[in-house]
Amino acid sequence: MRPKIRLYVDQPLDQGQSVVLTREQAHYLFGVMRQGVGDAVALFNGRDGEWRAEVADAGKRGGVLSCSAETKAQDVLPDLWLLFAPIKKARTDFIVEKAAEMGVRRILPVQTEFTNSERIRQDRLQAHAIEAAEQCGNTCVAEVAALARLEALLRDWPEDRQLVFCDEIEAEGAGSSALMGGLAVPGAVLIGPEGGFSEAERKKLRALPFVKVLPLGPRVLRADTAAVAALTLWQQAVGDWA
Repeated sequence: MRPKIRLYVDQPLDQGQSVVLTREQAHYLFGVMRQGVGDAVALFNGRDGEWRAEVADAGKRGGVLSCSAETKAQDVLPDLWLLFAPIKKARTDFIVEKAAEMGVRRILPVQTEFTNSERIRQDRLQAHAIEAAEQCGNTCVAEVAALARLEALLRDWPEDRQLVFCDEIEAEGAGSSALMGGLAVPGAVLIGPEGGFSEAERKKLRALPFVKVLPLGPRVLRADTAAVAALTLWQQAVGDWA
């Protein structure tokens, strides 16, 4: 039976491998979850799959687990990135969590002309991505990049990676279902800020050869809703939901 508690650790995992817990992990396991010596925990590190491990030593400020058996092979996620303009704190957290749950490899916060937030806590958002992977059973953890200007990312964009531009202005003569056939791998999805994209940004994006415009239906969606909708369409068309 697979353990119900899952932890991400930044250490190698293998048969008989000992894993030293951080103070925070020890507090969670032994103080919050009331685990003790002999209890089982599922561990993953984003590289070596998921492993069953038993508590070998339990202390207030630390502990040691011992790996006993692999319970799940390492996932191979679709080559998908998410670019989004940070919004209010709780809703930015939501975007990162849902992107991690939905199998995104990289999460890239971008600054556009109408972006409300000029800074992010990259370490905090990365922690949210880890927590999402722990909760949903992923063995991979999405990488959260530092905030970058959209124009700089576009200037250095890899030409073999399709960028799906989710414009709030619906594409002429076609809905989302009609355009999903043109989605490709490797890919990326771009979600704008609450105020939308500027006309200059929209014009530039539509002119780039690696950009594909994808409308998200007849209603203007909130940024966090749009991110989930776009990732769902991509995963259904060319990802691991297809």
